[in-house]
Amino acid sequence: MPDRLSALDASFLYVEDHATPMHVGGVAIFERPRSGFGYAQLVDLIGGRLAYLPRYRQRVLEVPGHLARPVWVDDVDFDLNYHVRRSALPQPGSDDQLFDLVARLMSRRLAPERPLWEAYFIEGLAGDRVALVTKTHQSVVDGVGTIDLGQLILDPVPAAPEPFEDIWTPRREPSRTQLVLDAISEGVQRPGEVVENVRSAANDAVAAAGKFAETVGGVASTLRTLVSPAPSGPLNVRVSGGRVFAVVRTRLEDFRKIRAAHGGTVNDVVLAAIAGALREWLLSREVQLTPNTTIRALVPLAVRDAETPGYSTPGLVGNQVAAYLVDLPVGEPNPVLRLQHIGHAMAEHLDSGRSVAARGLLKVGGFAPATLHSLGARAAGSLSGRIFNVMVTNSPGPQVPMYAGEARLVEMFPVMPLMRTQALAIGVTSYHGGVYFGLNGDRKAAFDVDLVAGMIEESLEELKGAHW
Repeated sequence: MPDRLSALDASFLYVEDHATPMHVGGVAIFERPRSGFGYAQLVDLIGGRLAYLPRYRQRVLEVPGHLARPVWVDDVDFDLNYHVRRSALPQPGSDDQLFDLVARLMSRRLAPERPLWEAYFIEGLAGDRVALVTKTHQSVVDGVGTIDLGQLILDPVPAAPEPFEDIWTPRREPSRTQLVLDAISEGVQRPGEVVENVRSAANDAVAAAGKFAETVGGVASTLRTLVSPAPSGPLNVRVSGGRVFAVVRTRLEDFRKIRAAHGGTVNDVVLAAIAGALREWLLSREVQLTPNTTIRALVPLAVRDAETPGYSTPGLVGNQVAAYLVDLPVGEPNPVLRLQHIGHAMAEHLDSGRSVAARGLLKVGGFAPATLHSLGARAAGSLSGRIFNVMVTNSPGPQVPMYAGEARLVEMFPVMPLMRTQALAIGVTSYHGGVYFGLNGDRKAAFDVDLVAGMIEESLEELKGAHW
């Protein structure tokens, strides 16, 4: 039987264009150990673990006439050195130079004729640091059969990677005739799918959106607010092909202190800090705010799979991500009241009994945030961009050092994709006492994304000093 893309995975390929590449990224910054950590060692590390990720050596093959959804096939010309690339900044490279490079890399689509992922080993950073920038298409990571590469290469103890010897043998690619025969056979059993496949492949995005939104495991049914058009504003414009990227570095202890003083969860405090920043950003754009003005955030959150018998500890298999809509009260000038409003809005998720606590997610092996951010992007990509203004993903990570080979991970910033009408996407990851924000913006509509980053820091300080 052909390994056919799911309806959701195929939708990510059909709606992709030059302005909205459908990949999720990550920026990991490492301290280079005394023993060194170079490109060759990274290739050995990744190559030695690709056996656990067979999808990373497969490419998408279209079916003639679009009689069926595309299939995954082994890439008979797979070249690891094509996917793991080497780059450098002019020494001593600054963080701003790195993030400008990240923005350019993220604006480029992945080559459709090759496996849909890339990794860039970037040298030249000041302080003898190196960076790993990853890009993985949303059709690749489903959290069940395939996790994110960033999760697989990080370990809790340092260890030099073993020299990599590629003994993988690809399976023969099916012929065009075989693809057509398989499609016809399936079409006889499900004739309605043939029409849907042709319409979807022809970029009938309106027809596809309704169908694919229903196919993602319960996401559409788990929305906790009325699905109505999101408020209009500068966050919702047709995006260009350019990107800008900025980061925020904060401490987890600050979020915990605010939570202890005012209630709620760490995630509530994260959303409140973002709400305060967006309020100031809108005012800087001379947007008129009223006490009732809101910005609707799509907040993908991990949930337990209630259908899995004996399910108790969240893991990779059986884990789901549900999309929640949260109206951020940007019109409210009081930071504590903003936090309380968000806490009430999120309470239904906590009361559902399906929420996965941060301490549970930390039991997942490897650096789970990489996979969970990818799943969050899948949840967002399955829904109409008309119902939310901004996507915010927040995934807790381990509070102990992690290593790629012998290189210690210092910081990790998610790079979430933009939808066609969303000018800003925010990813948040906690790791080893820090909380790291990655802000991916459209180069035209959100050219001042670094201003938003600074405002998040100010909003957090405002919450720290706030009193009733």
